[in-house]
Amino acid sequence: MATTAPVHPVDEVPPVRHLAAFGLQHVLAMYAGAVAVPLIVGGAMKLSPADLAYLITADLLVCGIATLIQCVGFWRFGVRLPIMQGCTFAAVSPMVLIGTTGGGLPAIYGSVIVAGLAIMLLAPVFGRLLHFFPPLVTGTVILIIGVSLLPVAGNWAAGGVGAKDFGEPKNLALAGFVLAVVVGVQRFAPAFLSRIAVLVGIAVGLAVAVPFGFTDFGGVGDADWVGISTPFHFGAPTFHASAIVSMLVVALVTMTETTGDLIAVGEMTDRRVEPRTLADGLRADGLSTVLGGVFNTFPYTAFAQNVGLVGMTRVRSRWVVATAGGILVLLGLLPKLGAVVAAVPAPVLGGAGLVMFGTVAASGLRTLAEVDFKGNNNLTVVAVSVAVGMLPVGVPTVYAKFPDWFQTVMNSGISAGCLTAVVLNLLFNHLPGKPGSADVATEPEAASA
Repeated sequence: MATTAPVHPVDEVPPVRHLAAFGLQHVLAMYAGAVAVPLIVGGAMKLSPADLAYLITADLLVCGIATLIQCVGFWRFGVRLPIMQGCTFAAVSPMVLIGTTGGGLPAIYGSVIVAGLAIMLLAPVFGRLLHFFPPLVTGTVILIIGVSLLPVAGNWAAGGVGAKDFGEPKNLALAGFVLAVVVGVQRFAPAFLSRIAVLVGIAVGLAVAVPFGFTDFGGVGDADWVGISTPFHFGAPTFHASAIVSMLVVALVTMTETTGDLIAVGEMTDRRVEPRTLADGLRADGLSTVLGGVFNTFPYTAFAQNVGLVGMTRVRSRWVVATAGGILVLLGLLPKLGAVVAAVPAPVLGGAGLVMFGTVAASGLRTLAEVDFKGNNNLTVVAVSVAVGMLPVGVPTVYAKFPDWFQTVMNSGISAGCLTAVVLNLLFNHLPGKPGSADVATEPEAASA
């Protein structure tokens, strides 16, 4: 009798009701981060409320399309892993500079389109660099991703950056309550509920937040029912050399960050990323970024927030995240739905974020547990990489006096730590050793164990 090959958990299709719940959980986990970039850039350019709303709906629409490309894939586009896509924060400072020095949105979109095309061209090159990411490097990068995200959760828990009541005890109490609900559901609830512990925590937190005045749904009534982003809504793109150069630097940073995120998800789902699949994932990033420039939004990258959710829930199906992409498309086409999701208060997201981002850091430690730290310099590689990666997180203005291109690379703790880990791994584990340390230079397992 013929037997069917077992389906890998990444390719499993859960029941529809599970798809909807798991997918919504991913959307709620990344929504605040997804809309932050258009809000920051549009606010800095002093756009009207109508234009800001347009940027947000356009962003959500392309977020959804980019996620579908990455998860479902077609031809050589898409890593086909549970990866959410969103606007990269690495591009915020360059885009604000481009937009406020005379170029406006058309100059931003011209540089974004060129950067997206460059990413597609460079994807195969990055794919061949995968052997520079042994567990020593990947574990360090995953640890840095998780720890660098924790301040984001902390800011949410305190009420959100810029909130008038930032740091009020009531905000932290609500975040702590949500955190307790998430942990309690994971520990005591049946299997299905434990896998949507974040969604349950957010729902319970929202139910508590409304009567206590943390949020209101007034914006829902003001939002339009239907909103469609049309190509080049703000005018035909313009191409300025200085803007393109700065965005190409951003492209290299986002490719480095995406490489770390893809490897992290590959580790968590037991489907290790190969050079070809890494190139396919980066190529999808490039295509999504081009679409961003055409449809009035910004560069796209893998969203680290959702990496933690995959590790925490142990739901590895890419079709769950594809469903989340479909929900984002709906939110982009139906602004009223987006307004409902936007009403979730920051402290609720903060309580859930502490668990998710902490899970990413813990996953990095789990990967580092496989590495041999005896008789070699691997501990130095981890120590210095984490220190360099955390420097801009702990002291955001540390590179304020440096050139813009340097700030673009090093102000991202993820890219700074990743580059440091790769270079130090090459220095200590691949170059010929100094006299008396031949054992380190001749034992490549020290780097790849």
